[in-house]
Amino acid sequence: MSSRRGRGPGLSAFQNNSSLATSYAMHGDALKAANMEALKTQLSVFQSLVHNFALTHAEKIKQDPALRNEFHRMCTSIGVDPAAATNAAAGRKGPGAGGFFSMMAGKDDKEYVARVALRVVEVCRASREENGGLLGVEECRQRVAKGKGVGGAMDVASDDVLRAVESLKPLGGGFSIITVGSKKLIRSIPKELSSDQSTVLEAIQIQGFVTVSMLEDNLNWENARAETVIEDLLSASLVWVDAKAPEKEYWSPAFMRDDG
Repeated sequence: MSSRRGRGPGLSAFQNNSSLATSYAMHGDALKAANMEALKTQLSVFQSLVHNFALTHAEKIKQDPALRNEFHRMCTSIGVDPAAATNAAAGRKGPGAGGFFSMMAGKDDKEYVARVALRVVEVCRASREENGGLLGVEECRQRVAKGKGVGGAMDVASDDVLRAVESLKPLGGGFSIITVGSKKLIRSIPKELSSDQSTVLEAIQIQGFVTVSMLEDNLNWENARAETVIEDLLSASLVWVDAKAPEKEYWSPAFMRDDG
């Protein structure tokens, strides 16, 4: 009987398996590299198509803020800088080869945002006495579109307003975006809202108005706490009072219009 009977695989079998595994790994790496290169090519082609779309439909993008907003989001998601030069696909070079925002607004993206920011500041300051420095983003957009004051009408999207407010932050003027309930508001006052004030404003958004007794019953607040918060909001012109109701009702001008 042979002495080799019953023995397991020899060293050569392990070497063959190791070589096979290495071969599979190399083949896998090659497939990954090929797939990555294909994706890069597809993305490059898509970016070129986006550039060409901007060149072909610049006027329509300029006139339609909703289209401009979606176009900006799409470009950001695929790595196209809206402020960078994007006319390479058309063979343009030099000072006239600006980004698609320069084609849409006649200026660079930063200058366009600065123009919107100037109008936002003007609108917020003009309305501060009536809303205490809290203005809905959508209402601000509508006021900018009406064109009262310096600069005339500007057909902008809500995202344009948000970007404009974001650009104002480094200036330290107190401009920022806050969310109360489901509504985005532009705050144009340096003072921060306390948590109690935010709670009352959110309650007003839901109920339409609040009373001191409503705050006491629904939030389990002491009378002094409810009265103090209301007085603070009144002094900042963030709420108005209806003294003719059976119990004084407090309304916020920021929520008297459609949500923005």
